[in-house]
Amino acid sequence: MSSAPAPSTSSAVVTESGTRPRHVAIILDGNGRWARARGLPRAAGHKRGADAVKRAVNSAGDLGIEYLTLFGFSTENWLRPEDEVRDLMGLLRFYLQVEITELHRGGVRFKVIGDRSQLPPDTVALIEQSEKLTAGNSKLVLTVALSYGSRKEIVSAARALAAECMAGNMTPDQIDEAAFSQRLFTHDMPDPDLLIRTSGEQRISNFLLWQIAYTEFVFTPTLWPDFSHDDLKAAVETYMTRERRYGAINA
Repeated sequence: MSSAPAPSTSSAVVTESGTRPRHVAIILDGNGRWARARGLPRAAGHKRGADAVKRAVNSAGDLGIEYLTLFGFSTENWLRPEDEVRDLMGLLRFYLQVEITELHRGGVRFKVIGDRSQLPPDTVALIEQSEKLTAGNSKLVLTVALSYGSRKEIVSAARALAAECMAGNMTPDQIDEAAFSQRLFTHDMPDPDLLIRTSGEQRISNFLLWQIAYTEFVFTPTLWPDFSHDDLKAAVETYMTRERRYGAINA
């Protein structure tokens, strides 16, 4: 599987309908509402949401998707109640301890993007171990955005370019889209072809703002804990009916 980024929009050609997406990104939304509707604590919704992650990974492999990127925890989510954040971090550690071996056996490469400095040290250690264990796998690249905010990512990339200019390693006129993209967390993967958001909300919530410039969107009312193989398949089939023109006009 190639991990080269997609061509820049300036040279991209129209993608005919019927083409399967290589990279699917999903904003996981609705865990709290799922729990509230059943009279359960929010932690129960997050637990069922973790089960939905497992289903999505298996389904992505079955559907021939090469990259699956999941928005798990945003920089803004640190503002949630302390007990909820603690439950989420505990669930993450449990997932890393229990599920990574299975992902590895299935040929899945696991990656995390985001600001790791805000994560607990034991969680960071588990992330690094998981990434190292699965680094050679190529059936599916599973990327989880944790403590992630796209504006912060963009600012970080701009600072990196500014530092290189100040150090004399490059000049401002050498900064282009490709140079900027190479300073992002996602520099080693193509931009998403399809972005799905669950729970009926229709906003981006500071997720992959640079990378989704030409991404197709699908919004579904399904709450994330209920998201199934059929939901992912339906979103992929919707995508496959569309033509991606990248600003071009069909001949």
